[in-house]
Amino acid sequence: MTQSTTLNVASKPSETASKTALVIDDEADLCRLMQITLKKMGIHTDIAYDLATARTHLTNNDYDFCLTDLRLPDGSGLELVKEIGQKEQAMPIAVITAHGSMDLAIEALKYGAFDFVNKPLELPRLRQLVEHALKVLDEKAIDTSDEATAKKSPAELMLDERLIGSSPAMSQLKATIIKLARSQAPVFLWGESGTGKEVVAKLIHDLSSRREGSFVPVNCGAIPSELMESEFFGHKKGSFTGATTDKIGLFQQADGGTLFLDEVADLPLAMQVKLLRAIQEKTVRAIGDTKEVAVDIRILSATHKDLAKLVQQGAFRQDLFYRINVIELKLPTLNERGDDIEHLATHFLNEIVSEWQLDDPITLSPDAITALSQHRFEGNVRELRKLLELAISLTESATITAEHLGVSSDLRCGLDADNSQLSTNTGTNLLSENQSNAANQSNDTTSSAISSSFGSNHYPTAHASSSLIANITDIPSIVHRPQGELNDLEQTNIPDEGLEAFLQEQERQVIICALNQTNWNKTNAAKLLQTSFRSLRYRMKKLGIENDGDEEDDTE
Repeated sequence: MTQSTTLNVASKPSETASKTALVIDDEADLCRLMQITLKKMGIHTDIAYDLATARTHLTNNDYDFCLTDLRLPDGSGLELVKEIGQKEQAMPIAVITAHGSMDLAIEALKYGAFDFVNKPLELPRLRQLVEHALKVLDEKAIDTSDEATAKKSPAELMLDERLIGSSPAMSQLKATIIKLARSQAPVFLWGESGTGKEVVAKLIHDLSSRREGSFVPVNCGAIPSELMESEFFGHKKGSFTGATTDKIGLFQQADGGTLFLDEVADLPLAMQVKLLRAIQEKTVRAIGDTKEVAVDIRILSATHKDLAKLVQQGAFRQDLFYRINVIELKLPTLNERGDDIEHLATHFLNEIVSEWQLDDPITLSPDAITALSQHRFEGNVRELRKLLELAISLTESATITAEHLGVSSDLRCGLDADNSQLSTNTGTNLLSENQSNAANQSNDTTSSAISSSFGSNHYPTAHASSSLIANITDIPSIVHRPQGELNDLEQTNIPDEGLEAFLQEQERQVIICALNQTNWNKTNAAKLLQTSFRSLRYRMKKLGIENDGDEEDDTE
């Protein structure tokens, strides 16, 4: 049914109504239903059945938010979305789309639509949408008030606290995050490893109308393919061998909040199909269940890989890419925000001092600041922190110098962020020449094995020597194997868990052995291991070794 008149349940807002809305749709019955629903929520509503009438209302009245169908008698609601989205203080506008018009809804989100709701209209979903819109309005009112008094808004204060830096790149990122937090559109975060994709995703959630709901992060590359469906959608008891209880999936855990799909490029193709349907229909069905359950979630996703290239190669579905990449946000690298390096380094040093419970503050010397500013960071913010942790662990000084950092303008050492491993492109390690020579002079097989174990994260061990084992017993048998046996590949078993996990376990056992022999006195254990107190505490933290002993005699 097509009309061009205006239908009003009440000609004026009631005394209790605090918000106003404009609903645009050519179906009179649907308009009545939405108007009655909004009136019960205390919202005065005007109705328009075509674009011309809608534009007249928008010219003559101020509305808090707008709902518009995408297919109207005299044009597309997408035109209205574009017009409203171009305004500086744009009101939230949501679109109503018929089944099969999802592409238009996605296009509307790209142009600034707040959210979308499908036909046939479900009233619980409509109420959720309106509630989110009202929260956005309240937050914008607070921000406007703060701007008028020249104060930073709560959102800006949170961003300054959790995103360190004021470079142009960071200022632009913070402004974009505030805008994205006011939307319900899926956001695709793209950036190199170590640029803080999960930090940004959490900020978008915490600044959004969904902040009271759960933020559920999931590393898509860490879930075995055979368990993915159960993890995402849940399962019913007895649905398969081992399903001894009902399990709620990640989608339902995030209901009312945000689901963050980290490393989404690692999803297998079979799972991509199921994920696409869940995102599009906003419903999930647990394994072994016969009914689907509606979920109210916002999807944020991220990867350090070139997802568009993977689509071209057929490794990632184009339709899923189109759904999750409604708004793309590229995160700046640390090299693009060099003005922030000193501020970031100081922030990390304070964090490390607090986390490691160090007695004295740690500072950077001028030459250290210069070295960091000239260094090319391959691992971005994560690499910067690792460099500082390493420098603190290798020195007892309260001031970190460029020598402690082991970086310079002509030494390009980077962090493989995926594996959190430090590497050097020049082949030069981070030790001073004397330390390196001292370490290499040891020919003792057991000491070499221990040194390799301590280097499981590719961090150099400054004081490796054969005397280390002299005072430590009960080391795993592989450490005591003769040199010839270690070199004989036919007689050496390759560890099933892989080299890194194996070496970390050897390091863990050596440290625990030393702690047991010193009654868990870390100061004496560090001396026994011929390493610094800081280095030992750093390694214990990284290996998850809890301090179960008495620390009364521990001094730094």
